[in-house]
Amino acid sequence: MRYSPEVLDYEGVSRSKRSRSGDTELVQNSGAAKENETDQFVNPPADTDRPVDASEKESPSFLELEAGFWQAKKGHTITFACLFVFSIVLYLRPYELIPALSGFKTMAFYVGIVTIAVYVVTQFALEGNLTTRPREVNMVLLFGLAGLLSIPFAINPSEAWATFTDFLIKTILIFVVLVNVVRTELRIKMLFWLALGVSIYLSVSVIHDYQAGVFKIGLAETNTQRVAGAIKGLFDNSNDLALHLVTMIPIALVLGFENKNPIRRVVFWGITLLMIAAVIITFSRGGFLGLIFMSLVLVRKLGRRSKSTAIAALVLGVVFFLAVAPGTYSGRLASIFNSASDLTGSSSQRTEVLKRSIWVSLRYPLFGVGLGNFHHKSEQELGTHNAYTQMSSEMGIAALVAYIIFLVHPLRKLRMIERELFERNENSRLYYLSIGLQGSLVAYMVASFFAAVAYQWYIYYLVAYAIAVRRIYYLQETKKAEIPG
Repeated sequence: MRYSPEVLDYEGVSRSKRSRSGDTELVQNSGAAKENETDQFVNPPADTDRPVDASEKESPSFLELEAGFWQAKKGHTITFACLFVFSIVLYLRPYELIPALSGFKTMAFYVGIVTIAVYVVTQFALEGNLTTRPREVNMVLLFGLAGLLSIPFAINPSEAWATFTDFLIKTILIFVVLVNVVRTELRIKMLFWLALGVSIYLSVSVIHDYQAGVFKIGLAETNTQRVAGAIKGLFDNSNDLALHLVTMIPIALVLGFENKNPIRRVVFWGITLLMIAAVIITFSRGGFLGLIFMSLVLVRKLGRRSKSTAIAALVLGVVFFLAVAPGTYSGRLASIFNSASDLTGSSSQRTEVLKRSIWVSLRYPLFGVGLGNFHHKSEQELGTHNAYTQMSSEMGIAALVAYIIFLVHPLRKLRMIERELFERNENSRLYYLSIGLQGSLVAYMVASFFAAVAYQWYIYYLVAYAIAVRRIYYLQETKKAEIPG
C-alpha cells in the first residue's frame, strides 16, 4: 500500500487537554454518512480461522482504544535530523572507524544533548508539553523513578548515581524523543535502513573474521573460540551482537514481503539470510533461542494467508541453518540443557549467577541493591547476565513489573493492528511491519534472558518503532473515517 504525502507531513503527537473531547467526537460523531464505513472497521467480520468468544466480540476496536490520543500536526523536522545523526554516532562510533575523529569519544553525548535541547524547545512550541504519554512512556518513567529511589539504598550510592545518570541520558530521554519524533513512515524507514546498513556491515565482518580465524573471544585451545563485532560498544560482545541481529532479521524479512519490486525483495531476503548466518557464527545460545522463537512467530503469522508458503520457508530456513552451522555448533547448543557439555563452564556459571540474582531480588524487593550494584552481591564480581533479574535485583520488583509491561504492551497493540488488517484482507505496509516488529520484540524478550541489556539501546528503539506504527495506523484510519463514503 502506497502511503500518501499527507501521512508523511502530518504527524501524530499527544493531544492537549483542550482537544481531547474534540478528538473523541472525530471518531464517534463523524456523521451519518460515515457511520457504515466506521462501523465496518469497529466491528469487522470475525476471523473464520478461529473461534471468537463473546468477550472478544464485545471488546472495543483499536480505533476506539486510541481515539483522541494522537493528533495530526507538522513539526520536529530539525529534531529528527539531530536524532538521526545521534543514531549514526551511536551505531557506528565514527571516532573509532575514522582516525581523524579519535579525539571525539564524547561525540554521542554532545549530539544527544543538542537533540534533547532542540526537542524540548520544539515540543513546547507545538504541544505545550514535554511528551505524549502512551503506556510505554509511563512505564519507562516508572522504572526510571525506581532507579532514582534505589540510589540512597544502594551498596555503593556513587556507583548507582553514575549508572543512573548514564541510563537517564542514554535511554529514557532519547526514548521520549523517539516516541514523539518518529511519527511518519519515511522517518521510521530511514532508521530501519540505518540499522540494517550497520547490521550488514557487522554480519559481513563477523563472517569474514570467522573464515579467517580471527577470534577475539574465548580460548584458542578449546572449541569455544568466538568472533567479536567489528564495532565496539553495543556490538563488540558476541552475545550482544547476536541479540541485535536477531531483532533486525524480522524487519528485513517483512520489508521484503511488503515490497512489490522483485529485485528489492531478493535484496531484503538476502540480507535476512546474511544476518541469520552471522547469528549462527557468533555461537550465542541466547541468540539461537531468540532466532527459534522469532521464527515460530513469523511462520505462524505470515502463514495465515498461505500455509504452504510458510511451511516451505520454514523448511528452507532449516536447510540453510544446517548448511551454515559449524560442526561444533551442536555442542555449543547442547550446553543450554547440559552444562557438562560446556567446556568453559560458562553455562553452569551463569546458572549460579541467575540463582543468585533471584535470591538478591527476593532479599531486596523494594529498591534492590542499587543501579549497577549487583556485582557486589555476586560471586567473582559477575553481572546478572539476565535483563529481567538485572531490573529486579538492582531496582526492585516494582521496576521489573514496569519493565515487563513495557515489553508486553506494544506487542499487544501490534497484534491488534495485525488482526484488524488481516480481517479486512489488507496486505498493507503496516500489516507487515506490525508482524515484523512482533517478531523483533519476541526475539529480544527471549535473547535478553541471557544478557544484562535492560539499560542498553536495543529494546528502546524497537518499542519506539512499535509506537510509531501505532500512531501512523491510527492517523490513517481516522483520515479514512473523515472521508464521506
